[in-house]
Amino acid sequence: MTTTAPSTPAAPRAAGAAPAARRVLAQTAFEARAVLRNGEQLLVTLVVPVLLLVGLTRSSFVEIGTGGAARVDVLAPSVLALAVMTTSFTSQAIATAFDRRNGVLRLLATTPLGRPGLLLGKAGGVLVVEAVQLLVIGATALALGWRPAAAGILPALLAAVLGTVAFVALALLVAGTLRAEAVLAVANLLLLLLALAGGVVVPLADLPPGLAAIAAWLPSGALGEAMRVALVEGRVAVAPLAVLAGWAALLVAAAARLFRWS
Repeated sequence: MTTTAPSTPAAPRAAGAAPAARRVLAQTAFEARAVLRNGEQLLVTLVVPVLLLVGLTRSSFVEIGTGGAARVDVLAPSVLALAVMTTSFTSQAIATAFDRRNGVLRLLATTPLGRPGLLLGKAGGVLVVEAVQLLVIGATALALGWRPAAAGILPALLAAVLGTVAFVALALLVAGTLRAEAVLAVANLLLLLLALAGGVVVPLADLPPGLAAIAAWLPSGALGEAMRVALVEGRVAVAPLAVLAGWAALLVAAAARLFRWS
């Protein structure tokens, strides 16, 4: 009589990490939800830009040269540029600074997501939020009578992407080198200064000559001017785009070198 040895159950397979692309997409979704579910963040990224657009369009307490175009045609790209700044810089700087202080970044950097995946996820989250901003602010502007130049849509998207890279890198540079409490003050103060005098909302031509010359070389002024030239005149603003690209390269290099994870 023969006996059959009892079969040994197969050892469970070790669970492996998800593919890199899936990990980045998951982090992107998390970052976008974190902003869109936060009331304070929604106020900064959506409510304030929409109220600013409506208020400046319907009133004339701020003098803005239109060059013969409708007031909303000049203000809509300006507010879109401001929206890119608020999402790319202020929101990211503050959130990243407090994640760094609380040790979240250090822990995430040791997971399969890794540091590159974390940074890509943050950038992806910003782009998702900006897409929502574009829809909401764009729909509001269209309802107010905005008629963007169709030929300028692609140049405007290019300006928005370059601006996003530059301001996300600036956010990481600030958040990775300063204390969280200092970042909270610096980010809001810098946003206010750039919004009022940096050529974002107010066109460079309407600023005092000396201030306009400085603002033209700032990423804020370059972004605002590139968006206005594209969507009002329907052409590529070569000089502002070159300034934006230069700032993006410089700030990315500085953030990569100086950013501290803990």
